[in-house]
Amino acid sequence: MTEHAPLIIDVAGTQLSADDRRRLAHPLVGGVILFARNWQDRAQLLALTAAIKAVRHDLLVCVDHEGGRVQRFRTDGFTHIPPMRALGELWMDDGKAGQGSGALRAMDAATAAGYVLGSELRACGVDFSFTPVLDLDWGESGVIGDRAFHRDPRVVAMLARALMQGLLQAGMANCGKHFPGHGFVRADSHTEIPVDRRSLKAILADDAAPYPWLSTVLTSVMPAHVIYPKVDGRPAGFSAKWLQDILRGRLRFDGAIFSDDLSMEGARRIDGQVVSYTDAGVAALNAGCDLLLLCNQSLGDGQAVDELIAGLADAQAAGRWQASRASEARRQALLPETLPQPWDDLMVQPAYMHALDLLP
Repeated sequence: MTEHAPLIIDVAGTQLSADDRRRLAHPLVGGVILFARNWQDRAQLLALTAAIKAVRHDLLVCVDHEGGRVQRFRTDGFTHIPPMRALGELWMDDGKAGQGSGALRAMDAATAAGYVLGSELRACGVDFSFTPVLDLDWGESGVIGDRAFHRDPRVVAMLARALMQGLLQAGMANCGKHFPGHGFVRADSHTEIPVDRRSLKAILADDAAPYPWLSTVLTSVMPAHVIYPKVDGRPAGFSAKWLQDILRGRLRFDGAIFSDDLSMEGARRIDGQVVSYTDAGVAALNAGCDLLLLCNQSLGDGQAVDELIAGLADAQAAGRWQASRASEARRQALLPETLPQPWDDLMVQPAYMHALDLLP
């Protein structure tokens, strides 16, 4: 077993370059995150994912593919998954069928969405999608918006659980994000550092409530690049208090923890200082992250990716962070255990066709 391969990096184009292969072969690299620029059509995507697995069979091939506006592959047969808010609206619509009927229809539709999403990705060689969003729809956050199921954490938890069941039927793990909640703050952590000034009690009672309710089914979590100053001065993804004391200790979560993208503005500023990718990565690992995401840095000369790989290796040699067998086991647990259905078989499978009919 690999000692600990925490880095999830991207690749520049629709096929692997020699630089991509060199980086993916490095023992600190544990996976790849794909974007729309890596997509041309299904045949190309299948060839790309096969080429990634040929470098190392245990690399985790990931994508942000939630539905709505966050869906990387949209053509050549891929189903347009509705935004998660559509499932929350279905929950509220009982029509003439009696109280609670909307909730039951919405849960069935959420399972269908998870199954369609997961099985289509897996048919193209993708192992894992960063979904579902567990943030609450406060109506304030432009970056979350209709990506959230609902304002009520109970509705969010039930619809997320149903979606996860569909992912599981497709053989795919899940990722709850963005812990402990990004929906309350207006600022976008891609470009600035949001601050949520509520108390720990208020956050745990509301935005973070889905996490303990989903403790038996969550396989991974991504923390928010948000600062909650009443709890810690560091963003949640760099906070041992949030990740170790609260998420692992108090909420007893034992799955994988991903950092959010280290290239985001909210990830590069720790304790008021702008830090390097390496320092951000070391801080995230020491706070309790198992895996580190660095996105969109392989474009051009890819210098930032090479710097992070070399910097992380040097930091490990200098004892600034310790490899963790438990973290590596959590990464490997996200790899599918079943063979995917080939696309043409999937298209005529009764369960898949039924799931398509259930999507709102």
